[in-house]
Amino acid sequence: MAVDVIYNMKREMLRRKLSPKTVKTYLQYVKLFLLANKDKAPKEFSKKDVREFLYKMEEKNVSGSTLNVAHNALRFMMIDVLHKACYLKIRYAKTPVRKPEYLTKKEIKKILNVITNKKHKLLVSLMYGAGLRVGEVTRLKVSDFSFEENIGWVRAGKGNKDRPFIIPQKIKEEIKKLCEQERTWLFPGRKGALTIKSVQVMVEKAGKKAKIKKHIHPHMFRHSFTTHLLESGIDVTSVQSLLGHIRPETTLGYSHTLRPKMIAIKSPLD
Repeated sequence: MAVDVIYNMKREMLRRKLSPKTVKTYLQYVKLFLLANKDKAPKEFSKKDVREFLYKMEEKNVSGSTLNVAHNALRFMMIDVLHKACYLKIRYAKTPVRKPEYLTKKEIKKILNVITNKKHKLLVSLMYGAGLRVGEVTRLKVSDFSFEENIGWVRAGKGNKDRPFIIPQKIKEEIKKLCEQERTWLFPGRKGALTIKSVQVMVEKAGKKAKIKKHIHPHMFRHSFTTHLLESGIDVTSVQSLLGHIRPETTLGYSHTLRPKMIAIKSPLD
């Protein structure tokens, strides 16, 4: 019966087009719950069982964010798979969110200047210039570009959604030429698309070579794209759309860039 619960839950999540990461995480907590309640049949599961499982997790000092995810996973199983009531009024305090790490424009320039491989330099330029996640840039296909409209498309990105991105004018011709050379992937690897790990290693080496005193990772270029747009006065709604953020609060996580402007704004009362 436990196998049936896992199978039915996975099928329902895929039907709802939840992201692969969410599917994997939810199933992880459901499997732990099933293991903890192996003496019970799924039809016997109750709110009390869910509450007890979460209390035991809490005793292990896991973060509030982790507990909330586990809670959501078990609610999904109970309500959407087993069709049982499971409305627990539990909300755990989230772990304080760290400010996104970003690079200055000068640091971006230094990193790009030390990358000698033209394709690698183009990849990093596109990641920063369009605000792409590393998994999105490595999965780009030649067919994902519309040069007349000056947009590219992220296919089945986070949340399994398609979204457009701007093609930076500075590298437009280089991307065009690369699209003419490659058949499928814009940045091919040895087997299929270039791996995320390859990009991680590449940018880390470039950061060290450029003598940047920060631990450089690919997502910093997306953070930098967001920060620099907000610094230049682009409104939060437009930036939110470019990033594919569902909630404006996510984009407002970069509010460190807005504070100097907020300080300069006068209240209507004044």
